[in-house]
Amino acid sequence: MDLVSVALGGARIGEAGARWFGGSGGWGMRFDRFEGIGFHAVLSGSAWLVGAAGEPQSLNAGDIVLIPSGAEHGLSLQPRPLRELPLMKLEAQAPPPPLSAFDIECLCGAYRLGRGHLHPFLRNLPDLIVVSPDPAQYPELSALITVLGQDISESRAGTSLTRTALIDLILVHALRAGPEPLFEIDDAGVAAALSAIHDSPQTLWTVDQLSARAGLSRTAFGRRFVAQTGTSPMAYLTTQRLTRAAQLLCDTDTLLAGIAGQVGYSSEFAFANAFRREFGVSPGRYRREHQRVLGLAL
Repeated sequence: MDLVSVALGGARIGEAGARWFGGSGGWGMRFDRFEGIGFHAVLSGSAWLVGAAGEPQSLNAGDIVLIPSGAEHGLSLQPRPLRELPLMKLEAQAPPPPLSAFDIECLCGAYRLGRGHLHPFLRNLPDLIVVSPDPAQYPELSALITVLGQDISESRAGTSLTRTALIDLILVHALRAGPEPLFEIDDAGVAAALSAIHDSPQTLWTVDQLSARAGLSRTAFGRRFVAQTGTSPMAYLTTQRLTRAAQLLCDTDTLLAGIAGQVGYSSEFAFANAFRREFGVSPGRYRREHQRVLGLAL
């Protein structure tokens, strides 16, 4: 399994956004908590990354800060307590003219979920992860960040589509370039069950069937599955089915009954009830909300 793609699957149904920011002197900003995943890429200068707990971490040009589950954090030119930093306003801001000079310049991007929740793999990661990719080993990251900066500074047809693709690629490559493997299933039995779920979410899996795939007793399988993923097998299966359904609602015009069958529900009614419990709205309303947001972006 490509665990990075699995982890990002649920985030991709969120709204993608990016912006530039910079500051000098006593500059510092606090970023509020959100449901989603984001990053900061330090373009030039140096600063301090401030979390809700622990000591500030120094950042330099080329570093990337991953925020896997939208934790509150701050950036500052001097190490300061998080609560002393003013809250960052999220309105769009394009890069300044090339001759402008700042002590720190960054690009940030994020998937923000208006509905639903992140994959457990992302929620189980540290709140903040600093990646210092070797340009020789990961040349694609610096190239993608450069292109994203150009995309933010220009307003052309298709910008919302290219920006989403760039944010997605930067997150994928940054997660791969982490200081150590960020996603790892070191239990072969659990990995076999996860592969079965992702390969065929529409199958009416039971815990007994999944534990048989894992080659484990039901009790041992349940215990080891929770230890590896942070959630139970049936809860994981339900989340994957409904995340897939949300993707189909966003990306296709398939009728609700057809989507229900593709994700393992025997009727449109059963699917709609499960979807409402997970996302807080009906599938039809979810699709309309996504279409409205997409229309505004375009």
